[in-house]
Amino acid sequence: MFNRLKKLIFAGIAFITVSTQIMSTAVPAFADEVTREDINASRMAMPASSNSIPGWPQASGICAESAVLMDADTGTILYDKNMDTIHFPASTTKIMTCLLAAENCSMDETVTFSKEAVFGIDRGSSNVGMDVGESITMEEAIYCVMLASANEVAAAIAEHISGSTEEFAKLMNKRAAELGCTNTHFMNANGLPNDEHWTTAHDLALIARAFNSNETCVRIASTSRYEVKATATQPDTFLMPNHHNMYPGKEYAYDGVVWGKTGYTNVARSTLVTTAERNGMNLICVIMKDEPPAQYTDTATLFDYGFDNFQKLNVADNESGFSIDNSDFFDTDADIFGSSKAMLGLDPNGSVIIPNTASFSDLTYTINYEPESKDAIADINYTYGDVYVGKTSLILTSSDAKTFSFGTASIEGNNEPVARSASANSVSANKIIYINVKYIWIGGFVLGALILIIVILWLIFRHNHYSNRRRKNILKRNKRYSSEFDDFDFK
Repeated sequence: MFNRLKKLIFAGIAFITVSTQIMSTAVPAFADEVTREDINASRMAMPASSNSIPGWPQASGICAESAVLMDADTGTILYDKNMDTIHFPASTTKIMTCLLAAENCSMDETVTFSKEAVFGIDRGSSNVGMDVGESITMEEAIYCVMLASANEVAAAIAEHISGSTEEFAKLMNKRAAELGCTNTHFMNANGLPNDEHWTTAHDLALIARAFNSNETCVRIASTSRYEVKATATQPDTFLMPNHHNMYPGKEYAYDGVVWGKTGYTNVARSTLVTTAERNGMNLICVIMKDEPPAQYTDTATLFDYGFDNFQKLNVADNESGFSIDNSDFFDTDADIFGSSKAMLGLDPNGSVIIPNTASFSDLTYTINYEPESKDAIADINYTYGDVYVGKTSLILTSSDAKTFSFGTASIEGNNEPVARSASANSVSANKIIYINVKYIWIGGFVLGALILIIVILWLIFRHNHYSNRRRKNILKRNKRYSSEFDDFDFK
């Protein structure tokens, strides 16, 4: 009973503290007479870099100081407003914390709360009232962090994985670098204020993209509410609603939202990471340094911009420059391998995301012969103007996929383009050689075996031939020197 009362008191204090912070109308860096409306107007006047891209859809202004809209599948940046400017991330830090928990732990591992984890945080900050010595599963811990933004639980996860918050921060920074983050430096697992703890909207989107590809992370983070059951090591049952207000039934509900993470401190202001799916597109929106509740309306504005102005295209369904079945490079009237199949092809999952006003033919591409995947032969990267819009891979494939021909390409690191076949669309399908690498290997093995047998037979014949000749020569020589005395005993 005491623990339950304590949890309720802590939750109440946290709610009052955060509410007071949100309701404050002035930012310390501004004079008292500057209102939130003035701040929003000033930030809205900041230009979005993506609006200056030729042929790119124009986005409306937003109140956030920094923001990015990224396609989760391709990594394409659809909207960029100061996305590489450094800011404090607040509790959006916990996306990385939970990603590392899912990547390094099983969900049934036990997380035990130390004195440092429980009392090393500001008691007015978000928590679920865990006490020293109590323990929950790792899965419950991730629920507490992603839904209730529990700071003491994030600290306990850090200690469980690395032994201390300091060591865990090193792991966070290492993982961030692996994901391509270039302006990120973490100092703790929960995002509580620290002058050396910072990131950018762009880097947060990269971290969110990795989180989004982890099924465990998405399953937990997309939950609207979760109940932690009382156990022998944790005596209270408590229900946690998700803090993110764009989920179904919430005040700023947005159709298609999958998961997200909120964040707020006085210095960071409101930060928000959200993903949403529509029309086959999976978008990630990151908002940094916004004034509540504009983080939600700005996110909705950017999602509308992305879903209304862009289209996703499958590369294999649209690319003709890498298709053996419409190239005259192997023009022939016969399939010399019978019912053979294609040997190389395009990854059927490769895609690009481009403006609705553009077409696939507007794209240019480069080939990288050092692909990211060990199963690929090369990566084919597409751009719209100077903007990267997606890629696919050249892979060993079956007859179901588009097959590779030697068509147009601008090789990475080489400015000389390879000319596309002039009659790429004029060759009929019955004049194509299809090559199946399996049959080539079998044919090669059989041919090699036949050659080996022939060589062995030839060596045997050669050996016998020379043996016979040698015997004949010996007999002939012996006959030449024989006489009537050969069999006479002179003794």
